[in-house]
Amino acid sequence: MASPMDKREFIARRVAQEFRDGYYCNLGIGIPTMVPNYLPAGIEVILQSENGMLGIGPYPYEGEEDPDLINAGKEPVTEIPGCCYFTSADSFGMIRGRHIDASVLGALQVDEKGTLANWAVPGKILKGMGGAMDLVAGARRVIIAMEHATKEGTPKIMKKCTLPLTGVEVVDLIVTDLAVIEVTPKGLMLREVAPGVTPEAVQKVTEATLVRVPDLKTISV
Repeated sequence: MASPMDKREFIARRVAQEFRDGYYCNLGIGIPTMVPNYLPAGIEVILQSENGMLGIGPYPYEGEEDPDLINAGKEPVTEIPGCCYFTSADSFGMIRGRHIDASVLGALQVDEKGTLANWAVPGKILKGMGGAMDLVAGARRVIIAMEHATKEGTPKIMKKCTLPLTGVEVVDLIVTDLAVIEVTPKGLMLREVAPGVTPEAVQKVTEATLVRVPDLKTISV
């Protein structure tokens, strides 16, 4: 994990282990879009996009982009056999009807209750929340994929979020470049740490208190 890209790949590889065959998933922009590249062999995951697409394939090769095929982040994508299209109203009906097995999102902050802030920084120009509010409320499982701290070393896992909220007590699992943390009624359970990283080092860059599980493991990707 020598560079930011290596960190992103590490996180995406670990998140991919959470997917199961036949999952219907929605991926946020950034690290989440890398997850399908690292799915275990024999696993098929159907990707859904808020702008009305079910059955998203891999990114197209350069020069083969179709301007009519984009995901919710306006990135060019391809389609898999059986791909279908629909209105945004139908798309959000799928999300709000809890037909999405998992949603993977980035985050600016997550607190000890699983409350999420991932769309706005005060004082900066806002593009809007997009579908994040619906996704965290409607997906059966919400996984956060993010670097553990800011570039300045400031914690992103807080006792209480200080930025505008996306959803209250909605996060199930947090995967970072340092750790895998499960959100439970008993607090944030530190379940795995990155190779060469100690639980003490993780806690040092985490504002919220982490509860170390007895069978703490090392992240394997």
